Amino acid sequence: MKIMQIIFMVTITITITIAITTLTISSTATTTTPSRLSIRTFPTRPRSRFLAEKEANPRAADHCKKDDEICYILEGKNSTCCNNKCMDLSEDKHNCGACKNKCKFTRSCCDGECVNLAYDKRNCGSCGTKCMPGGYCIYGLCNYA
Repeated sequence: MKIMQIIFMVTITITITIAITTLTISSTATTTTPSRLSIRTFPTRPRSRFLAEKEANPRAADHCKKDDEICYILEGKNSTCCNNKCMDLSEDKHNCGACKNKCKFTRSCCDGECVNLAYDKRNCGSCGTKCMPGGYCIYGLCNYA
């Protein structure tokens, strides 16, 4: 609680100091005119040429804008437009099989399906590694014993 009070007081002190330094007291050459406060303004920075452009930057990352055909041409047959980016739904852990379909922490995305590589006999240890018929997958190894 005491630390919070100290931080609050330091913040207030800094704010007051900044406010005082930005205000300057200017007086005219004659002493009969009362002094007045004027605000010192800082020079403005020129706008960036990228911000000044009205059209999108053609060199920017490819944005599909909900157009799956662009993703199909650029990335391949499994790619689709998710969150304005081309994603491969068969491999992406955050878009597995569908947009925004996240696999849980212990699971991986294989062929658009969230699987546990430690126990799935169709994807044992890595995607596409199949155990022999009648075999089983334990700890990512086929027929572990």
